[in-house]
Amino acid sequence: MSLTYHNGSLLPSTDVQLPLSDLGFMMGVTVSERLRTFSGRLFRLPEHMDRLRQSLAWIGLEPPESIEELIEAAENLASNNHALIDPADDLGMYILVTPGTVNQDPARPTVIIGTAPLDFSCWKETYREGKKLVTSQHRQIPASSWHPHLKCRSRMHYYLADQEAERREPGSRALLLDQQGHVGEASTANVVMYMEQHGLISPRREGILAGISLDVLEELAGSLSIPFSERDLSIADLASADEILLTSTSPCVWSVTGLDGSPIGGGQVGPCCTQVLSAWSSLVGVDIVGQAEQFAVR
Repeated sequence: MSLTYHNGSLLPSTDVQLPLSDLGFMMGVTVSERLRTFSGRLFRLPEHMDRLRQSLAWIGLEPPESIEELIEAAENLASNNHALIDPADDLGMYILVTPGTVNQDPARPTVIIGTAPLDFSCWKETYREGKKLVTSQHRQIPASSWHPHLKCRSRMHYYLADQEAERREPGSRALLLDQQGHVGEASTANVVMYMEQHGLISPRREGILAGISLDVLEELAGSLSIPFSERDLSIADLASADEILLTSTSPCVWSVTGLDGSPIGGGQVGPCCTQVLSAWSSLVGVDIVGQAEQFAVR
């Protein structure tokens, strides 16, 4: 039976209920983390939980569960739920924390940890064909509103940006600039450019989400002797790149093959992305592309 963690208890997933008065619904106040398993084991769990700890501190939330208790709950949940699927398949995991219900006394933050099999059907072609980006008129939330490293579910700007991208180029994903007009992030992914002479170049980390996968990408680049640096990037910089990569928790790394209607890297998945993805597969002991193709249809 698939289980979900809810406020200290592991429950059948179908039994978990949330009141509509929860501030996660009422005001969209939800701190979040997104993880995945490889061969049933949660990847970079301590790093994700450190980011969760920091996000909770920024908004002043103190669940009764300690981070150590949540780590144990996440591991137990992944173990139980992965046993219900093919051993070669894997899970995505979400962690959601809200302030709880309106006017609750005493206040009790809502903590939910759930899983679902990874939706490989949405990605398998992207590994082979890449993804197209469209620069959106919607911009990143300014740092004066909340810290760029805060991981939360308040993502109306991403939703609107992706709608705009879909209207302009069906099947594409939105690229958002920051308030100064520098490259920020794609919706749900960090963006990195590759130049043969300079290696991988990321937007400055202080202005973007502190991506766990971005850290992994930098580690893998080091192991492959690919230089990795950070600086302010413009759309013109991206347009002149040999390759553009997207990196995020579930798919790990994808190639961008088009930007604003123009091809990147000849419109093909580039050798740097292919090399990094192969190294990522070796790191986790799973053929990432092969797994996506195998379980695209369950």
